[in-house]
Amino acid sequence: MAAPQFFTPQRATPSRPVRRFSLELANRALPLVKRIVADIVRQHAMASEFRESMERTTAARELAAAQTDLDRAVARLEVLVDELNDVGVELKDYQTGLVDFVGRHDGRDVYLCWKLGEERITHWHELNAGFAGRKPVSLLREREKEKA
Repeated sequence: MAAPQFFTPQRATPSRPVRRFSLELANRALPLVKRIVADIVRQHAMASEFRESMERTTAARELAAAQTDLDRAVARLEVLVDELNDVGVELKDYQTGLVDFVGRHDGRDVYLCWKLGEERITHWHELNAGFAGRKPVSLLREREKEKA
């Protein structure tokens, strides 16, 4: 499930050219990606707690403090998402740490799909298929399709 709209940060930097990963390169990037994504999931949970705190309080002082905490958490979340984007990885879910790397299959772009907690990338899917359309990487053909 995607993050609630109220504090999902907007992209802070201009769009970048697409970076394409081979399965091997994406798996080699995972140690860095894992650290960033774990921080994103934690920061998102903190921001959710601050937001809930704001909704429960009516005291002006407590409300202002919670708003300040929420603003800081969202700013940190934006920095982390930018770090992930700098690697060339697309964040798909703030709560579960679902990300996609752009890869290739039969001469077209696809997503190499990974979620926090997985040891390595084991699935891929078409750009418009989403998580439900995942296929095992054993079916991935990274080489360009030969013309008949």
